[in-house]
Amino acid sequence: MDTERLLGRESNAEEDSGYICGAGAHVVNAEMSASDMHDKGAPSAPPLNMMDVIPGYESTGTFDDLPPPQPGFAVPGQNPNQPVPHWTIPSISEDVAKEVFIDYASSKCCYGTRPAKELVFTDLQPYNTFRYRLETFTESRSTEWAHEPYRGQIADAFGAPSPAPWTIVVQVPELFKDNKTDVRVPHTSSVKGCHTCLQLGRTACRECINTGRRCCWVCNGSRVTSSSSRCTHCRGMGHVCCSACSGYGFKTCNTCAGKGQLLCYIKLKVRWKNNVFEFVADKQSGLPVKQITNVTGEKIYIDVHNIVYPVVGFPDDSINQASKKALRDHQVLFAPTCRILQQRQTIELIPVTRVHYRWKEKTYIYFVFGAEHQVYLEDYPAKCCCCVIL
Repeated sequence: MDTERLLGRESNAEEDSGYICGAGAHVVNAEMSASDMHDKGAPSAPPLNMMDVIPGYESTGTFDDLPPPQPGFAVPGQNPNQPVPHWTIPSISEDVAKEVFIDYASSKCCYGTRPAKELVFTDLQPYNTFRYRLETFTESRSTEWAHEPYRGQIADAFGAPSPAPWTIVVQVPELFKDNKTDVRVPHTSSVKGCHTCLQLGRTACRECINTGRRCCWVCNGSRVTSSSSRCTHCRGMGHVCCSACSGYGFKTCNTCAGKGQLLCYIKLKVRWKNNVFEFVADKQSGLPVKQITNVTGEKIYIDVHNIVYPVVGFPDDSINQASKKALRDHQVLFAPTCRILQQRQTIELIPVTRVHYRWKEKTYIYFVFGAEHQVYLEDYPAKCCCCVIL
């Protein structure tokens, strides 16, 4: 039998089987099942109109945070804290300033170390830089419908009233660290038909369009190879067994695990978040404030309570004002939708030393800051032409 006749027979066989083989051809199947069509665009959860109406959970599915019972945030009263004493830290020594500068220059591939080693100090100016930080640890709750394959679990939707979202006891994790957990709301479980497979327990295989076989990739459905010999891969059939469904033409529904039914329930989503406000009192030292973000200093004031009060009496009034503003802003931001579990405010003294030095009759400046003795500068006297300071 010649090649043309073989191709003609394969074309007829393809039409009978409901799919077309060939380079650039697209799959056609007039008998695609309704379950397969539904599976292609199946939602991740059953439609809301399938769900029961649970008193107190009518807004489930809107993904909005549920407001906590009032009061969700205590209103600050008179500040019971004593004024914070004045703190000063002397500037670093010349030996330390020189040592860290040499280390800094050595770490830069484009910097020579001669200026750091041969410099002559002219002045070391200390700047007491204060960093205020307010941490507000909040808990938020929201609900959504969830489901799992039904394997005979108890459906308790109407056995008793469901507890209100904020009355469900959930263990609070470590404070001031983000965390989350999900809890099944009691008395919200009910059995529903699977929305993905329409309760069949299986869905049509999309790889073979429910036929159980796919076009042979070796002969492209022609049943013969380029040398006009019989294709050994498909044994001259023009198609092979579909590996995705093992030739069955359908697969077990992933949503219901083949059960055809789902246990639907309301899931309580609990989220804990540490919300941070930070303010650095700029002393006009010339050091960019953003450089201080990743360094540490000495904590000279720590206040931890369910609700803290604005700092008063601190020698730098900008810290007092920052504390007042931060507490007010956090109340406005979080009180309507979250429960404030704990607040912590700290004042940190960041040592900053502005170092003036001379090298080859020219004067330069660099900064040593933080407990880590980090170095920052905008100009270095000995660097190669390829070096660019960002």
